[in-house]
Amino acid sequence: MSARCCPECFDDRGLRKDIIPSLNPIRGSCSFCETKDVDLVEPRQLADLFEMLISVYEPNPAGKSLVEWMKEDWQLFSHPRMDIAHAKELLGEILNDGDIVRKTFLPSETYKSEALVRWETLRDELMYKNRYFLDEALDTDRLKELLVHLPADHMPDLWYRARILAGEAPYPIEEMGAPPKRVATHGRANPTGIPYLYLGSLPETAAAEVRPHTGEVACVADFMISTPLTAVDLRGPRKLVSPFVLADASAIGQMRADIPFLERLGDELTRPVLPRSAAIDYVPSQYLCEFIKKSGYDGVAYRSSVSTGMNLALFDPTKAIGRAVSLYNVSRVSVEVVPA
Repeated sequence: MSARCCPECFDDRGLRKDIIPSLNPIRGSCSFCETKDVDLVEPRQLADLFEMLISVYEPNPAGKSLVEWMKEDWQLFSHPRMDIAHAKELLGEILNDGDIVRKTFLPSETYKSEALVRWETLRDELMYKNRYFLDEALDTDRLKELLVHLPADHMPDLWYRARILAGEAPYPIEEMGAPPKRVATHGRANPTGIPYLYLGSLPETAAAEVRPHTGEVACVADFMISTPLTAVDLRGPRKLVSPFVLADASAIGQMRADIPFLERLGDELTRPVLPRSAAIDYVPSQYLCEFIKKSGYDGVAYRSSVSTGMNLALFDPTKAIGRAVSLYNVSRVSVEVVPA
């Protein structure tokens, strides 16, 4: 049997979910990444897709190989076995061209994006100039298009929320949800008076988010998501976006130009904020989440800045059902410092 590749070679959402399953794959062991019992296709079956992708790069002696660009720009070939040499071998098989993988390229200068610059300008205006009637405007139509490529797939059904124990008895489950509107203070995603439910994917994630001290006790409630959520995942846009589901080379080139903007939005929800400046520093991420909510999503998933796991800001707290409360002793709080 001729050499065959599998979705694990590329670790790309579009190839794994839609494209390779549509190519009448067979089951077996991959000839390239050696993953067993996976869908397999002949590399040449992917030729048209990769030819369209590489068309947004131009030969240049000062550049890098196509494989290096694909790893950097789209996080393709991220399987542990797919180092540069193995990835070049596979790409050469796909393109039926062992020479092109040894040449160097640069991204085409045809595709540019002003979205990141506009966001920085808007961010400054929201924080320091105007709050409700803005002079700077994002391309909201484009932002909606981009969010479609960041679905929060495979989200857990069980989530956690923590509070530091203030008395002897644990908080009842009724007091572990989002606060009432009149006492809801500003958060990373919500403005004052508009309560969202902040959840962590692990008990330790939820506990870390309340910034405990060693020796304290954390009440951790588990919440079950009652219905499937439509959420935006801002944890890693470069990994989530698949170039292979885009319509043409122009769309791929423009997406490549816009990904740094999406990464910046993810950073907005993750970066540490000092309590004394939170009322101002949270405004841009609140604006972003308000836009995501207005676009019809149930919430937004983002990285935790203080723990492993991920966080979910749920716009409608009633979509999560509280079940039980457990107590956890905070045995250690880690601090990492770097020179100022």
